[in-house]
Amino acid sequence: MTTTAVPLAELVGRVTKVAGEHVRRTDDEAAFPVEALDELRATGLLGLLVPAGDGGLGGSLADVLETSAELGRVDMSLAMIFAMHCQQVAAVLAHAEGKLRAELLPEIAAGRLYLGSVTTEAGKGGHLLTAESAAAWRDGGLLVDRFAPIVTGGRHADGFLITMRAPDADADNQVSLVYAARDQLEIEQAGGWEPLGMRASDSGALRLRGRVPAHQVVGRHGDFHTIVTTVFGPLAHLGWASCWLGTAAGALSRVIASLRGSRGKTDLSSELLMTRLSRSRQRLDTVHALIDRARHVVETAADLSVPKVQLLINAVKITAAEECYRAVDELVDAVGMRHGYLRDSPTRLEQSLRDLRSAVLNYSNDRLHLADGRLTLLDQEVRFA
Repeated sequence: MTTTAVPLAELVGRVTKVAGEHVRRTDDEAAFPVEALDELRATGLLGLLVPAGDGGLGGSLADVLETSAELGRVDMSLAMIFAMHCQQVAAVLAHAEGKLRAELLPEIAAGRLYLGSVTTEAGKGGHLLTAESAAAWRDGGLLVDRFAPIVTGGRHADGFLITMRAPDADADNQVSLVYAARDQLEIEQAGGWEPLGMRASDSGALRLRGRVPAHQVVGRHGDFHTIVTTVFGPLAHLGWASCWLGTAAGALSRVIASLRGSRGKTDLSSELLMTRLSRSRQRLDTVHALIDRARHVVETAADLSVPKVQLLINAVKITAAEECYRAVDELVDAVGMRHGYLRDSPTRLEQSLRDLRSAVLNYSNDRLHLADGRLTLLDQEVRFA
């Protein structure tokens, strides 16, 4: 639980109110939700995970997942922006040391540091455990020269956590995580952003160049795989899944409100309608239960790298990506063309469906199934986390 005197729900409500006022426009224009980000800064929610002793809200993983879901009910782009920022903050908390930690935490807590994630590369996509671009030493600092085809919110980030091949690395799997402040970089927009969904995430390509002090490495050089196992993987999959769940739950809620408000015009005794509503809700309850179980395991397991835990974490992502999309797709069928397919419907199913179509592609489910097949062979006894 957060340690702020203001309840978390009230802080989140301030952000969702602002987001709701702009969500139509940001989707139409593929515009970053600047106003909602400003409210995330003002409420201190960018520092949700930062301990109270460092000026933050002292929140938990459960708080992050709950907040991500609530933001997703209104705007999935905003929810993903928030969840990915919290993933970066969690990496700093768990693995940054000394001077870097002391520099970053007060800025995050004060809402002055929105962190962007630079992990994608041309040719390898979002695969985290290898890197083509290498950091190099120069004048006691680290040279950064990095192209990334997808950087969520990158044009608006105050700083970046960047994956690069470690200096003097012998192999492409010796990856380092380097922090760079915006004013330490030359940033070139290298591509536009005109997607089907997730339009407000402004995730276009960037090229980043600059030199950063040697202490701005998170964890040990070449040891990013440890950060992936302990932070990036769990926080990404549980955080994304919570965003998707919130988006689908918001869609179902708006559909129910529409149906209840149209008594006399809609046949609420329709068995087909009731069955589709039931199936949609069942899918969401399944995802919710899986997220909650995985959160408990992540918080209590002694070793997150064992196959049964990795399989559970991956199952959260795969299942949520598929089931949340299917839940909304069924709702489109349930309410028909006028309320399910048209852009001006108050149910906003059309936008939710477009946004959720990205879920299986956001670190591809196919890639995760390949990894899970190998992990399954390592767990002969089929024991569950």
